[in-house]
Amino acid sequence: MLFSALACSLLANEQWVAPVAEDQLPASTATPLQSVLIFTATAMPEVAASPTTVAAPTNTPTAVPTNTSVPTPTATETPPPTVEPTPTHPLMIEVMRQQTYPGSEITVERQLADGANYSQYVVSYLSEGNQIFALLTIPFGETPPSGWPVVIFNHGYIPPEVYQTTERYVAYVDYFARNGYIVFKSDYRGHGNSEGNATGGYSTPNYTIDVLNGMASVKTLAEADPERIGMWGHSMGGQITLRAMVVNDEIKAGVIWAGVIASYPDIWTYWRRADPNRPTPTPNPNPGTFTRGRWRTQLFDTYGDFDENPEFWAAVSPNSYLDEISGPVQLHHGTGDTVVPIILSDLLAAELDAAGVENEYYVLQGDDHNISQFFTLSMQRSLAFFDEHVKGQ
Repeated sequence: MLFSALACSLLANEQWVAPVAEDQLPASTATPLQSVLIFTATAMPEVAASPTTVAAPTNTPTAVPTNTSVPTPTATETPPPTVEPTPTHPLMIEVMRQQTYPGSEITVERQLADGANYSQYVVSYLSEGNQIFALLTIPFGETPPSGWPVVIFNHGYIPPEVYQTTERYVAYVDYFARNGYIVFKSDYRGHGNSEGNATGGYSTPNYTIDVLNGMASVKTLAEADPERIGMWGHSMGGQITLRAMVVNDEIKAGVIWAGVIASYPDIWTYWRRADPNRPTPTPNPNPGTFTRGRWRTQLFDTYGDFDENPEFWAAVSPNSYLDEISGPVQLHHGTGDTVVPIILSDLLAAELDAAGVENEYYVLQGDDHNISQFFTLSMQRSLAFFDEHVKGQ
């Protein structure tokens, strides 16, 4: 196998467990003064002749000012106040588009037990200097001439301190892997053994950056087709998927399950504000540093709230750029989801329609956040969507 050429160093054993749901989610010119003098001559009266004629003195011309008034200068207009431009933020889509996501060569950290018809590995790559771990699967058999199609798999929120590469989403990964796809599931920074700080999926672009660097890293594999890449995301991973697809134009299609995928005002209105069970964030003992859960307040302090600065909040939302998305989108959401309300998918589906973006939206009656009741049907639909828009390219 071509992939065996990659360097491989063994780490401690990890065990597979059954797929588990996410634990939680979380703009007069002043006239110049001129003195004009006009000179005139006064006529001399005639004088009677005398025996001795004496020449009369000639009158000296007298300067007579015609206008001694001084024009009043027009008052100078007050210059308009200097308008400071809105500072940029790394979350802004245009800022993210200006960055590069080179990734790195992939290092095999440990080979895991084979799947039904694929090999799987714990690997690592670099993202902004951080070593990021990931799960990688590669199908058995002869590699197609162009390489295997790829699914970049973006997991939802799991407490970073308990996250493990080989836990959660096992059945999800397996479904794509055994159907002829390379699957690459990034751990994101601060998760499991990945370096860096876990900062959340909505307040910074860091997790999306890790995913885009991971995608670039997968493209270095001889087994991967760099022209056939799709992206799948659940919950927070759905938001990462949507953001990645408006930043990078190489993602052929995206599938999102129960995603946190609305604009920021809508996220706050329908998700965070509406959840009475969401715990109150612990006060930050160091006000100058980031604290999970305080991102909205911190951004409000700098940029203003949703009504004060709608331009900023539009600039950081991928929903504002749907007419520039890289490919079609498929949505799945259960009506019984108590973690992420289905209205977020309702809103995105309507926005995709308005933007003229090809999309499919499946409303699953009574299903939960993990779409456990309609899991097999939803995986079949997801696979068919990737087969059409990614594998078939």
